[in-house]
Amino acid sequence: MRLFAGTKFDIPPRCERCGELLEACGCAPEPAPVVRIPPAEQTARLAVEKRKQGRWVTVVRGLPAAGNDLPDLLTRLKTSCGAGGAIKDETIEIQGEHRARIRAALAALGYRVKD
Repeated sequence: MRLFAGTKFDIPPRCERCGELLEACGCAPEPAPVVRIPPAEQTARLAVEKRKQGRWVTVVRGLPAAGNDLPDLLTRLKTSCGAGGAIKDETIEIQGEHRARIRAALAALGYRVKD
């Protein structure tokens, strides 16, 4: 709902390209171009960290969120390891110590991997 809806100051929004009301506009919104960085140009850094109560977490760093589909990559890594995981601050965390499996999965996708 707009701020002045129903008052004499109400000015309905118009399309920037054709000038029609947004409800009657036939213009399709332009999708933003998605720029993906090829996996061969990226280096993933693996680390194993010990967290609270003695739990181990494998962390993948060095992959920017802007040039990657991190949720899809997380799903692939979780499936290959058979473990849970999450994305936190452009890092992928997989529960458990799965450094070898993650290294093999990332190499199969074309990423360079460093420990």
